[in-house]
Amino acid sequence: MEFKVNVEGPRRMFSILSESDEVIFSLSESVVTGWLVILIVLAACLILTKDLKKIPDTKRQCAAEYIVKTVNNMIEVNMDKSSMAYAPYIAAVFAYIIVGTLISMIGFRSITADISVTGGLAVMTFALITYTKIKYNGVGGYLKQFINPLNIISEVATPVAMALRLFGNVAGGMIITLILYIALGSASGAIYNLMGIPPIESINGYVFNIFQIGIPAVLSIYFDLFSGAIQSYVFIMLTMAYIKMGKE
Repeated sequence: MEFKVNVEGPRRMFSILSESDEVIFSLSESVVTGWLVILIVLAACLILTKDLKKIPDTKRQCAAEYIVKTVNNMIEVNMDKSSMAYAPYIAAVFAYIIVGTLISMIGFRSITADISVTGGLAVMTFALITYTKIKYNGVGGYLKQFINPLNIISEVATPVAMALRLFGNVAGGMIITLILYIALGSASGAIYNLMGIPPIESINGYVFNIFQIGIPAVLSIYFDLFSGAIQSYVFIMLTMAYIKMGKE
């Protein structure tokens, strides 16, 4: 028994074509979903920070303060107290990545399964790392490190590794889930044939596969929820580690 898996990149959601049908402007699924993620994060921030008081008297404000303290403690432990200025960036990147990854649980494609998104995040982080190195070591001190050719390779490899690590784990999990989903459908068909039972079809012709009930949901909890949260955490931990190294 053979089955094929067609893995495609993000769909083109909107395009402007010329008279010769050449694409002049287009928006991919990742761009549209990315703006949706930004709106979700913005809405969450507005809700959590509405009517703040010196002494919190609502669970909403307590949750907001807990998030801020968690990020600040993370920076203090992994960097130092003088690095609190990086807290907004760290928190924003973490929120964007984790929401952009977990959005697949409500039917959207994870934006972090697009190399252009993870590449953009890696380039922004690399620019911040470079800025930190120049700020604390000067332009001369920053350029001096490139006397050693290995440092050039290391510098180039930093954004590439960060982008591919995040993209590879999220996209790999999505592909594995798809393959297992198809395999479970094939296993259900084999059981039906073995027992001499015709495939059970719904009104719209969809085949009811018994092994596709429950198991894909469990896999989704791991690859979407657990793995997504872990990869978001790893990305910001690497960001903090590289920034700390840039200050030394």
